[in-house]
Amino acid sequence: MLFFRYPPPFGLPFQSRTPSNSQTSSFFKTLTNTQVTIELKNDISIRGTLKSVDQYLNIKLDDIQVLNEDKYPHLSSVKNVFIRGSVVRYVHLPAGEVDRGLLEDACRRETGALKSQQAGGAK
Repeated sequence: MLFFRYPPPFGLPFQSRTPSNSQTSSFFKTLTNTQVTIELKNDISIRGTLKSVDQYLNIKLDDIQVLNEDKYPHLSSVKNVFIRGSVVRYVHLPAGEVDRGLLEDACRRETGALKSQQAGGAK
């Protein structure tokens, strides 16, 4: 299983990134209809089928299961969720489904874009 930390720990703070620079959302779009686990900042972990991701990494999951259901019984009847990207701590991806070349390329391009942004701001 691969872990994807959100927001990615690149050079600039998350607030200074713009959605158009985000290569990671296009990477996640290749994983639609794949089973993923989302760990939220409030320690709730949700497993479900990834249905959509936008440029802010807002995530829609179908057929969800709350992994710590004993702690959160009120979520047992929920079947679909929309998760705001800012509340996501980690996205756990199945290693067999990940195109590592595409992931590495997206990270390289995003890092390069952030570095050029930093260089432009330093002038």
